[in-house]
Amino acid sequence: MKKVAVAGYEKNAANYAAALEAVGLEPVATLSPAEAGACAGLLLPGGGDIDPARFGQTNAGSRDIDPWLDDVQLKILDAFVRTGRPVLGICRGHQVVNVGLGGDLIQDLPTAEDHMAHDHVDSVHLAENRPGSALYGLYGVKMTVNSSHHQGLGRLGAGLRAVSFAPDGTVEAAEHETLPILTVQFHPERMAFRFARPDLADGRRIFEWFKGKL
Repeated sequence: MKKVAVAGYEKNAANYAAALEAVGLEPVATLSPAEAGACAGLLLPGGGDIDPARFGQTNAGSRDIDPWLDDVQLKILDAFVRTGRPVLGICRGHQVVNVGLGGDLIQDLPTAEDHMAHDHVDSVHLAENRPGSALYGLYGVKMTVNSSHHQGLGRLGAGLRAVSFAPDGTVEAAEHETLPILTVQFHPERMAFRFARPDLADGRRIFEWFKGKL
């Protein structure tokens, strides 16, 4: 069974770990670069905002900043990028990949209310996938996703291309042009398995796609 590093705090890793296990992968919740480096793939999970100093901005709405976590996740990401191993970024992880590759973020979306969870319930909206992208292959042109964030991708990092968009233009997914990297703003681990909902796309397909890249 191939190991996947879930590079986040162990207390928040349960849903990601369960999704990986459900498709036959072994999750390793760790923030140790050495332990993560021994894994075949990397999952960067959701969480708080990245320090805007990391992408050359002053704070303009970022919150729940954890500079130590930023540093560790970016170091782990860099090791996987340099060795060409598969990376799946989810929510904050979507943004970490972009920043790690030299991009920046919109710190507080003008349409943030449409994307944030309310009373601990995710928002739901459509996403449109570009032909030729991984998500297009998995779901077709349109899919319905969950949403629980207030930031979004701004300038794209080196090698990344935006491949899925919310109705307001927010980048819902990005792929690397040459490396096995897929990032999504939504939470597929909460769109699959015990969290599956008839009004959402089946998030399991993303984890199966990821497994196929390992």
